[in-house]
Amino acid sequence: IAFILLLAWLFASIATFRHPGKGSVPLKGWRRRMIQTTLSCLTRMLFFVMGFQVKVKGKIASLLEAPIFVAAPHSSFFDAIISALTGMPSIVSRAENLSTPVLGTILSSLQPVSVSRQDPDSRKNTVIEITKRALSRGQWPQILIFPEGTCTNRSCLITFKQGAFVPRVPVQPVLLRYPNKLVKLCVMTVCQLFTRVEVEFLPVHVPTEEEKNDPILFANRVRQTMATALNVPVTDHTFEDCRLMISAGQLTLPMEAGLVEFTKISKKLNLKWNHVREQLDTFAAIASASKGGRIGIEEFAEYLKLPISDVLKELFLLFDRNGDGTIDFREYVIGLSILCNPANTEETIRMAFKLFDMDEDGTIREDEFACIIQSALGVPDLDVSMLFKEIDADETGKLSYEEFKDFALKHPEYAKLFTTYLELQRYQLDMLEEDDTESPEVKHSPVRKSTVPVSETTPIPRNKVCPEGNEECNSSTSDKKDD
Repeated sequence: IAFILLLAWLFASIATFRHPGKGSVPLKGWRRRMIQTTLSCLTRMLFFVMGFQVKVKGKIASLLEAPIFVAAPHSSFFDAIISALTGMPSIVSRAENLSTPVLGTILSSLQPVSVSRQDPDSRKNTVIEITKRALSRGQWPQILIFPEGTCTNRSCLITFKQGAFVPRVPVQPVLLRYPNKLVKLCVMTVCQLFTRVEVEFLPVHVPTEEEKNDPILFANRVRQTMATALNVPVTDHTFEDCRLMISAGQLTLPMEAGLVEFTKISKKLNLKWNHVREQLDTFAAIASASKGGRIGIEEFAEYLKLPISDVLKELFLLFDRNGDGTIDFREYVIGLSILCNPANTEETIRMAFKLFDMDEDGTIREDEFACIIQSALGVPDLDVSMLFKEIDADETGKLSYEEFKDFALKHPEYAKLFTTYLELQRYQLDMLEEDDTESPEVKHSPVRKSTVPVSETTPIPRNKVCPEGNEECNSSTSDKKDD
C-alpha cells in the first residue's frame, strides 16, 4: 500500500511540476492524461490490494453530458473508489488536506475545489468556483461532489447541500452500496478477506426550467431519485445537525438531542447556527438534572426559580409541542423563537419595568418585584428572593433598568410570562371601562336612550396591580363598585 501511494505521489508530482496557476488554471494535454491513466490505475490497484471487489452498474456520463457527479450515501474515505472509476475528476476538499504529506500532492493533482473553514466567505467562493468549472464547456474536468457534506451510516439520505445544483447543469447521480456489514471501521474493513462495493451510475438528471430557478427543488428531486433507487428514506437533517450532535455529547447530553433538523427550522425561524449552539448550552444546563436529555416541569420550574403553578404549567405546555410531558432541544429552540424572542422586545422590557416600578422612582425594590410576580403566577405567598438576588447584579437591593434589561435578554423564557400578564391586565381594564360606559338606565330601560354621562372614575394605574389581599388594589376595586 505504501509503495502504491509513493508511486502515485511521484506521478502527481511530475504532472503538476512547474504548472502555472497553482489550481487556477486547468491541467491540459499530457499532464491531464497522466493523471487520468496512472492515478486511476494506481487507485484501482490500491483498492484491490485492500480486498475490495467493485461491481459497476450503469453507464458513466461524459463531461459534456454531465459536468457534475453527485454521489451518496457518503460513509467513509473508501467512497473515493468512484474517482478511479470516473477518470479522477476534481473533488471538493478541505484546504487543510492539501498540506498533508504525500496525500496532499496527490489531491492537488486532481485540482480540487478547496474549502476553508476559517474563511467566512469560503462557502460562497466554493459555489462560485464549482459554477465556473461546470460552465467551462470542457475546459475543466468533471467534478465529484458528495452533496450530503458529511459521513452518515447509510440508513437514509440527509439534506443535500445546494453547491452541486446552483450551476443549473445536468448531474449524474452515483449510488454506493456496501453489502458487507463491517465497513464502518478501517481496521475491520482491511481485516476482511473481501469487501464488496456496488457503484451504480443512474441516468443523467437534466434540470427542468423550474429546477434551474430553484436549486433546493433541484437537489430534493435528485435526492428523492437516489433514495428510491437505494430503497432508503430521506430526512431533513444536515451536517449542522451532526455538529450539534457532537456538541450535545460534549455537554453530557444524549447525542440525538442535537438533532433539530437545523436547515428546516433555520429557514423558517431565521436562525443562525452559532445562536442555536448557544441555546444548546442553556438547554444542557436546564436538562442536566434529568435523564434522557429532556426538560421536565420540575427542571423548568427550578431553572426559572419559580414554583409549579397553573400559569407555569401553561407556559410549559406551549414549549411541549408533542404533549409528552417533556421539552426536547428542538421544542426548546422553536419555543424561544416563536413564543419568547418576539415578545422579548425593548418595548416589552421597558413596559415590564414600569409595571414593576410601582412608586415610579426608576428602580424596583424586592417587595415591588414580589407583588407582580405573585400576581402573575397567582401564588400570594411566593418567595422570590432568590430570583431577585440573581437579577440584582450589583447587590444594592434595587434593580436598575439596565440590570432588568440584561437579565431579560439573557433569559427570554420570562418574556412570555410578562406579556401574558400584561395582556391579562389590559383585558381586565378594558372590561372595567366597558362597564363604566353603561349607566343603570341603559341596563334597566333599553328602549329609552340614556342621557346620563359616563361615570367619572379614577382608572386603576397600569403599574399598580397587586395580588388579591393588597390594600391598594382592594381600595381601587371598592371605589369602582361604589361608583
